[in-house]
Amino acid sequence: MASFTGTVSPMTPLHDVRAMVLARCAVATPVRVVRADAADCIVAQDVVATEQVPPFANTAVDGYAVRSEDVVRVPVELRVIGELAAGVAPTIAVTAGTAIRIMTGAPIPDGCDCVVMVEDTERVGTDSVNILKSVPAGAAIRAAGSDVAVGATVVTAGMRVTPMIEGVLASINATHVVVYPRVKVGVISTGDELVDDGSPLGAGQIRESNRTMLVRIVEEAGATAIDLGIIRDNEDELEAALRAAVSTGGCDALVTSGGVSMGDYDIVKAVLSRIADMNWVQIAMKPAKPFAFGTLQNPSGVQIPIFGLPGNPVSSLVSFELLARPALRTMMGFGTAAHRPEVLAITDDAVKRNPDGKAHFDRVHASWGSDGRVHVSRKSEQGSHQLATTAVANALMMVPDGNGISAGDNVMVTFLGADAGPTAAK
Repeated sequence: MASFTGTVSPMTPLHDVRAMVLARCAVATPVRVVRADAADCIVAQDVVATEQVPPFANTAVDGYAVRSEDVVRVPVELRVIGELAAGVAPTIAVTAGTAIRIMTGAPIPDGCDCVVMVEDTERVGTDSVNILKSVPAGAAIRAAGSDVAVGATVVTAGMRVTPMIEGVLASINATHVVVYPRVKVGVISTGDELVDDGSPLGAGQIRESNRTMLVRIVEEAGATAIDLGIIRDNEDELEAALRAAVSTGGCDALVTSGGVSMGDYDIVKAVLSRIADMNWVQIAMKPAKPFAFGTLQNPSGVQIPIFGLPGNPVSSLVSFELLARPALRTMMGFGTAAHRPEVLAITDDAVKRNPDGKAHFDRVHASWGSDGRVHVSRKSEQGSHQLATTAVANALMMVPDGNGISAGDNVMVTFLGADAGPTAAK
């Protein structure tokens, strides 16, 4: 096995490492896709309406289509000459002294300039109606194009395609949208000790968990995860898998876990140092101090980003959240929304620590307090190998270098998860 021959930087501030990573992760080239495939993507080109909404004048209520001059003085009895439902073209016109029963969404018939709500009427027999309330011209009528006019920009570049935006696009018959594509991210685990088939553990073996977790949070970030499985401790196999991932596999980025610590004698470090342009970094934070980032050129000459995360499960999670996730989302055009939301919160727990030149990121649970502020409670076990604690956490609390913090102190909190934000009030 070849040994690692690269260089490792001295301890570097997190913001400098993040800036280095983001500078090398370019925004993807926009693509034109069918509307259904644009869900949750970022729009790269303004969408301009070629159809108006609504396409014709229609009623906003159930009621009676009338002439406003016929209902100036009420009550007044009008002769009902027909009925009009949504989706039915009118064949008769409203004339003096007449009314047409009309349902919400139905086209406005000729001669009508207002609609009286059914609640403001009283039916008289089978062919007449008493109008009990006077309404002005235009009442309860939605004019053609009153929602969207032809030529109006309905979706601007930079917006995310939400279900609501999909509805707007459908309403103007926008069948295709130009968006930044989802990044395809290959996720790989290495090691003879990993077991993921449910079989009994042998001596020195552990359950694979990092890849399982990373595949899911890659998807949650909006990217497409490609599970590359477990590669055993064989340099040739790992190199072949990595090269295949960026060529025939079509990966736009790669994520590995393990083998990035300073003292590691590991196939990941050996292989990546040989085939890729890598930076091996010691970040001034805990957990997730070791981190690797670089690029591997694909057959087309494109430099594919590689994120080398630490092997400890919590370190792997924190490293992904603070470095890989914003980079992947930057590639997908998310801009400032590439980063997790942050807030100045109040800690309910004191945290003791010793100065070590690093910012500490503790797993915490954030919730709204009765004072209208976000409060966080610290989860007790904070070891980088203790993933179970993370299951009940919804945020990371940054504890600055020093002697710790006291209960009631302000702390900066980064929210985690698909529903990133505090829970309901305590």
